[in-house]
Amino acid sequence: MPRDARCQALIGFDFGLKRIGVATANITAKIATPLTILNANNGVPDWCAVSRIIDEWSPDLLVVGLPLNMDDSDGKLSGRAKKFARQLSARFNKRAVMVDERLSSHEATKFRPGGELDDLAAAFILETWLNAPSSASNP
Repeated sequence: MPRDARCQALIGFDFGLKRIGVATANITAKIATPLTILNANNGVPDWCAVSRIIDEWSPDLLVVGLPLNMDDSDGKLSGRAKKFARQLSARFNKRAVMVDERLSSHEATKFRPGGELDDLAAAFILETWLNAPSSASNP
């Protein structure tokens, strides 16, 4: 997706069955920041908590990590992550895109060994988009 001058605020999501990491970014500053980790029940988030985040940050774009295998095939959660992105888009009337999240959790462990990594992984997902917005795909 080409950069759009009107697109300034981003929220990124690292989808998981038990937890969903959330991060924010600003295109102008090109900085992604971990925000929070939401609990999920078999991949279903607390939609009220998601709504509060969307309302507070008023993002222009939602970025969801796409779990791919090293051979570029879909990972076991790819379908669920795509569904989550479509639900985000429909519920909040915001554009949602997917970016390759391979190794985002691995990278996060370098910065936060032994702790919960989901919000930091979401920040790495946003950094992937910030560095290569044309690599994004639709869910």
